[in-house]
Amino acid sequence: MDDGLLSRTAENGNIGPRTYGQNYRHPAGKAAKAQVSELRLMAVHAHPDDESSKGAATTARYAAEGHRVLVVTLTGGERGDILNPAMDRPDVRERVAAVRRQEMARAAEILGVEHSWLGFLDSGLPEGDPLPPVPEGSFAAIPLEGPLERLVTLVRAFRPHVMTTYDENGGYPHPDHIRCHEVSVAAYEAAADHLRFPGAGDPWSVAKLYYNHGFLRERMQLLQDEFARNGRTGPFASWLERWDPEHDHMARRVTTRIECADYFPQRDDALRAHATQIDPTGHFFTAPLEWQRRLWPTEEFELARSRVPVSLPETDLFEGVQ
Repeated sequence: MDDGLLSRTAENGNIGPRTYGQNYRHPAGKAAKAQVSELRLMAVHAHPDDESSKGAATTARYAAEGHRVLVVTLTGGERGDILNPAMDRPDVRERVAAVRRQEMARAAEILGVEHSWLGFLDSGLPEGDPLPPVPEGSFAAIPLEGPLERLVTLVRAFRPHVMTTYDENGGYPHPDHIRCHEVSVAAYEAAADHLRFPGAGDPWSVAKLYYNHGFLRERMQLLQDEFARNGRTGPFASWLERWDPEHDHMARRVTTRIECADYFPQRDDALRAHATQIDPTGHFFTAPLEWQRRLWPTEEFELARSRVPVSLPETDLFEGVQ
């Protein structure tokens, strides 16, 4: 455990940016002093680049509006494949962990968010039939209690009003994404319980917990149809053919839509900052931003837990938070 995570400011109990230890990153130009009246959002992700492909425009919007937004990355992404041919070079492969840290720092700067590494080892994506076990000592292989205590410590230090993470399927069944869900939900509960981890800071009750739901069939279909109307071949045909529109169960789970089209350029720039993971010529960037802003100007979430009264559907993650 990083002792820096446990330190608190003496003057008023508020948490300043120096208190998160050496892995904590505060965006340049943002005031360091925490105010009691500020709203705080914590977005918990499994790997560097997840924060830029899942809810990134929402976090950029809230940061731009003056709220504090902390992205927590649970693993270093050390076992991620290099997916951009231009970056698949010996000098990158030899130091991929350090490169991914640099990419994450740049993405956080673009989004305007604060950032912390939780410090666990990427499990990789098992392949084969049957699937092999994840590597010993990796995030998905170790007992839950260690990551849980570390995240609870960070929750109690940052004191978010809202947390976001993945659903029980991890968004997709990567073992680190599923474990991210398990740790995040457990931390939401445990951080408020004075009997759990008494040495990890004063209890803090997070008001609301959300799951990201960005991979929706209807959005893909709208964009694919727009390509056809413009005489172009869209990139989503094979996915749509295999995806029954009557069984988009994720769409039925959406409770909250955040207007964030003005921040799509930041989202894309942050994603491109993860150059080892994202091919700038790939399908992520095929649809023009004008189409995306016009056809689907929101990002979607599911309200999974709430300690405050809510009225669904919502248009603000902080709705109901006093």
